[in-house]
Amino acid sequence: MQKTASRRATLRRFAAAALCLIAPATWAQDSTPMTGAEFDAYVKDRTLYYNNLGEAYGVEQYLPDRQVKWSFLDGQCKDGYWYEDGPFICFIYEDAEGDPQCWTFFNEPTGLRALFQDTPGQTELTEITEADEPMLCLGPDIGV
Repeated sequence: MQKTASRRATLRRFAAAALCLIAPATWAQDSTPMTGAEFDAYVKDRTLYYNNLGEAYGVEQYLPDRQVKWSFLDGQCKDGYWYEDGPFICFIYEDAEGDPQCWTFFNEPTGLRALFQDTPGQTELTEITEADEPMLCLGPDIGV
C-alpha cells in the first residue's frame, strides 16, 4: 500500500514537472499575434464560427482578395474587407462608415483567438468550428 502511494506521489511530481516544461511553450505561442500573411493563410477560403464567453457570437466568410462577409447569426450579412495595421487585423464593413474594427489574432492549438483592439476585458472571440455549408444571408428587409 505504501509503495502505491509513493508511486502516485512520484507520478504527480513528474506530471507537474512536465506541465511546467510544456506550458511555457504554449504561452509563448499564444503571446505572439498573427501577421497579416499568417492570418490570410489560415482563413483564406474558409467560413469560421466564433463564440464569446462560451456563447455563439457570429460567423465570417473569408473570400479572395481579403474580402469578407460577416453575420451575427441573425441572417443579416455585412460585406467588408480586412487589412493589416501593425499587430492588428482590421475590418471595415459596408455600414461602418470607414470606422475599422481592429483585432489581434492568435493561432492556438484549439483554433483562432481574437482580442478586440488588444484590450483585456474587451470582446474576446474564439473559433469554434468551420462551416460545412454556406452562410445564411436573408437579404434586405422588404416593406409592404
